[in-house]
Amino acid sequence: MIDTHTHLYLQEFAPSPADAVRRAIDAGVPQMIFPNVDLSTVAMQRKLHEQFPDNTFMAMGLHPTEIDGDWEANLKAIETELRTHRDDYVAVGEVGIDLYWDKTYRDQQREALFRQAQWASELQLPLIIHCRDGLDDTLDVLRHSAFDGDVVFHSFTGTDEDVKRIRDTVRSPYFGINGVVTFKNARLRDTLPAIGLDRLLLETDSPYLAPVPHRGKRNESAYLVHTAAHIASSLGLTIQEVDEATTHNAVEVFRLNDR
Repeated sequence: MIDTHTHLYLQEFAPSPADAVRRAIDAGVPQMIFPNVDLSTVAMQRKLHEQFPDNTFMAMGLHPTEIDGDWEANLKAIETELRTHRDDYVAVGEVGIDLYWDKTYRDQQREALFRQAQWASELQLPLIIHCRDGLDDTLDVLRHSAFDGDVVFHSFTGTDEDVKRIRDTVRSPYFGINGVVTFKNARLRDTLPAIGLDRLLLETDSPYLAPVPHRGKRNESAYLVHTAAHIASSLGLTIQEVDEATTHNAVEVFRLNDR
């Protein structure tokens, strides 16, 4: 299995994030993708990747909740890192719109997403989207950008109608499914058929959103197997079928065979 979205490099895994990577490998998750958050996480992300160059991959972007008064300078530094080390990254992300807690920087989030979508277009990289209470804005920005590649809607928890709206706007969307699908009252299980196995990606979003039976604890990539099992049960498939399909999808989207 491939964990297409995990932050094992964050302080939550100190003092030994490498142990979390090893647990994932031992659990049958031999490859993981690390999306960036902000300037402070670039070095942390790279350090852990350098310890496990055959098991981890990196994406570079500025998270929407990190858009503040210094956003333009921060974004410029992120762009410099990405363009200088283009071959080190498999995607632009995570980027997007998050209006859940604060709408103060809505316009700035939109502009940052637009610019980062332009990078993805120029560098021919997929785009990893963080979208929370911001689907209208996200789709509007993508509609007006030049980006026409693969878009991963990370931590997707939407409805059939949301899937349709995304498909109507984005040429090649994929949907990252994490521990939320295992929660008791999650409606996401009902949306899986609308997404289709050919557009699903597995993720944990570690250290957040730990799946049942670890809900409420620090999440990690080793727990991806629980999410895969719930998806398989919901779709009437075997875990192996889900593993094979989502692994194929991840390899295609992030061009991992070229690494």
